[in-house]
This record gives sequence, structure tokens and C-alpha cells, in this order.
Amino acid sequence: MSKGLHILIVEDNEADVFLIREAIAEARIEAEITVVSDGHAATAFFDTADRDDEFACPDLVLLDLNLPKKPGFEVLRHKLASRRCQNARVVIVTSSDSAKDRAEARALGADAYFRKPSDFEAFMKLGDVVAGLASSAV
Repeated sequence: MSKGLHILIVEDNEADVFLIREAIAEARIEAEITVVSDGHAATAFFDTADRDDEFACPDLVLLDLNLPKKPGFEVLRHKLASRRCQNARVVIVTSSDSAKDRAEARALGADAYFRKPSDFEAFMKLGDVVAGLASSAV
């Protein structure tokens, strides 16, 4: 797909990071991938981008809601307030199937909501979601 795509994965579970990377690879999406494992590191990432114009903002953020240090919705609000990264597309990738979480994600401008399934093949469908957003992100 498109070169130069930068994806930020905000996920604390290493197994889920592996599955997300697999889904991106299976969808043949060429991207630079950065992984941060907690909410504080994610907000620090956006702060660094705002301070340093040479620091690349992501085109797409894959964001878990249940994170250590700061919850996903707080990270999403921080991204929205970012001077440089506020327009990055966002996919919520979470185990939560809560209608309240879906509504809050929509209200905060998330582009998609992907509930983590328990089986590998269903998880690989995340690649299609990412591919659809990636084509319009760059």
C-alpha cells in the first residue's frame, strides 16, 4: 500500500501488539510502526511532536482503552488537543463491547471501533479496517 504511513500502536498487551502487527502485515500495509505501552507514554509522544516539528506525527493511531497510567479516552482527548497530531485517524482497539464506550469513542472523533475478538482469523479483520483508513490518511 502507501509508503510513508506512520502508525502509532498504544497497547500494553504484547500478545495484542503481535496480533495487530500480524493484521497490518496480512493486509499488506507498508508502514512505520511505533508502539507505546501505556497512556502516559502516548500523551508524551504527542507532546514531543508538538515541541519538535521534525518529530513525525502518526497518520493513524490504534488505541486500546484499558491502559496503565492513563486511560485510552484521556489519550484520545490529549491527541485532539495536540497542535500537530490532532488530525491523525484513530481506531479504538479494545476488548470492551460497551455501548457507552462506543458512544464516547464516536463523540471524541474516533474513526473506527474494533472489539478484540478471541480468535486469530477474526482479529486479522483489523487489517481491513486499517487499510480502509490508511488509504485516506496519507
